[in-house]
Amino acid sequence: MSELRRICLLGFGEVGQVLAADLRAQGAEDIVAWDPLFRTPSSTPSRGAASGLARASVGAPSAVAAAHLIVSAVTAAQCVAAAADAAPALTPGAIYLDLNSVSPSTRTAAAARIENAGGRYIEAAVMSPIGPKRIASPMLLGGPHVEALLPHLRALGFRGATAFSTVIGRASAAKMCRSVMVKGMEALLGEALLAARHHGVEQAVLESLRDLFPGMDWRTLARYMIGRSLQHGRRRAEEMREVALTVDEAEVGSWMSRAAAERQDWAALHSAALEHPSLEPMLDGILARLEAGDART
Repeated sequence: MSELRRICLLGFGEVGQVLAADLRAQGAEDIVAWDPLFRTPSSTPSRGAASGLARASVGAPSAVAAAHLIVSAVTAAQCVAAAADAAPALTPGAIYLDLNSVSPSTRTAAAARIENAGGRYIEAAVMSPIGPKRIASPMLLGGPHVEALLPHLRALGFRGATAFSTVIGRASAAKMCRSVMVKGMEALLGEALLAARHHGVEQAVLESLRDLFPGMDWRTLARYMIGRSLQHGRRRAEEMREVALTVDEAEVGSWMSRAAAERQDWAALHSAALEHPSLEPMLDGILARLEAGDART
């Protein structure tokens, strides 16, 4: 802990607040955060800062200044911009732990900003939802500094972190290829079951899925996965565009990933349906809006 006394969190949404709470539980006292939504007092990041989880900064440079560890948990689209904003204020040798879900090429661009400014960049591919294991979630770490710095990160609570590669981008590639399946499955379930509910055949579809994949509770899984799209669709759409870049780098065609990005963006427009705790009423809530001619909300 003495090695990493001051911690900066760039991005103070769901992930940033989970990390702040868990870092405090591990004994960290000097935690500062920056999120552009701090400018909006009613925003989720502002409420999190007001609760005392972290000290809110007035901007990225002041948050980063003098920090020994900077954790970037912004959106995929802001990954490189966050690194560029942080770079001029870095303390030489500061660790920059990048948790954003981006392509290998985007990760390489962010790493260059940090390394050229004297920081030590580590990519982190979070390989599960952050909720269940929180700061101890499984993470694949990449970059030339991982082996030396991993013990310090584990001491802070990142116990699910493992050294994956000394090459920046490989951990990201693993995460992105996983997301083709996970976020793609969210999109597929949403599209399939909305159409099935409209035609009155959702029960037959769910039963067929149970026969094909025995042992899985498809109704519960579908409610969870579609709900994640409704709640985090915009962020997931950004990630899926990074996934498409990753697939394109392999020259195998990113049709599924790009379509999933569109479906995730669309799902975010229907977040009001999250008020329904079970699958069928949630689907009905979306369909009612569509039938009323309101495809936007």
